[in-house]
Amino acid sequence: MSPTPFAIDRRDLIEGLDKGLRVIEAFDDEHPRLTPSEAAVRAGLTRTAARRYLLTLCHCGYAATDGKLFWLMPRVLRLGQSYLGAARLPRLVQPFIQRASMASGETVNVSVLDGHEIVYVARSNGPRLVTIGFQAGARAPAHVVTPGPAILSCLTDPEIDAWIAAHAFTAYTAQALSPERFRENVLAARARGYWVTEQQLDPGLRGIALPLKNRKGVCVGAVGMTLPMLPESVEQMIARLLPTLQEAARSLTPIV
Repeated sequence: MSPTPFAIDRRDLIEGLDKGLRVIEAFDDEHPRLTPSEAAVRAGLTRTAARRYLLTLCHCGYAATDGKLFWLMPRVLRLGQSYLGAARLPRLVQPFIQRASMASGETVNVSVLDGHEIVYVARSNGPRLVTIGFQAGARAPAHVVTPGPAILSCLTDPEIDAWIAAHAFTAYTAQALSPERFRENVLAARARGYWVTEQQLDPGLRGIALPLKNRKGVCVGAVGMTLPMLPESVEQMIARLLPTLQEAARSLTPIV
C-alpha cells in the first residue's frame, strides 16, 4: 500500500518544499494557532526557518498572522481538493458506491489509509433526510473507525505490529481499545473479510467496512458505511448490508 512504487533518490528532492509542507502539517485541531517557535518544534525546524515559511504561506494566502500567532486560511483546502479532483480512485468508485447507496438506503464511503489516519475520499449519500458519516476529505484516527482494521488486516503481521507500536491510541469514548485488543480486532477482520466498529469515535454509531482490493489482490482502501446502532442488532445490520458492500467491492476490483 505504499504510495510510491519506486525509490526516489534524495538528490532529486526539493528540501524547501518538504519543510514547507511540514509547517502546514504542524497545525491541527489541538494547535490551530502557532507562534514561529511552536511551529519550529512541531516541524523540526529552526525558529528562523519556520518563521520564513510561515510568512511565505501568508504571502501566498495559505496562512494569516497578527504579528505573533499564525493560522491557516481556507485557501489551504485547495491542496486537499486537488487530490479529490485529480486522483483516479474517487472518480472510479463513485458510480459503484452510488449504486450501493441506492440499494441499501445508507450512505456509502470509500476511504484510504494515510499513515495513522483514515482519509475519506468518496461518498454517496443515502436517501435519508439526515445522513451520517464522513464527508470526502475528512480524516479520523485509524483505530477508532471501521476502515482502519479493515485496511490494516491486509498487512503482514510484522507490519501490523510496527504500525501499532507507532500509533497513539487516544480514547474518544468509553469504549476505548488497548493496542492488544486492537491487534486482535485487526486479525479478526482478516479472518472475516470485514469489520464492524461500535461507539469508538461517536456514541450511538456503528460502522461496517471491508477492504477494497485491485485485481492483483492489493488493498487500495476500504468501502463501508456508518449508521445508528438502533433499531437493528449488529447481526441484523451485517445480514442487511454486508452483501451490498461485498458486491460493490467485487465490482470495483477490476478497475481500481
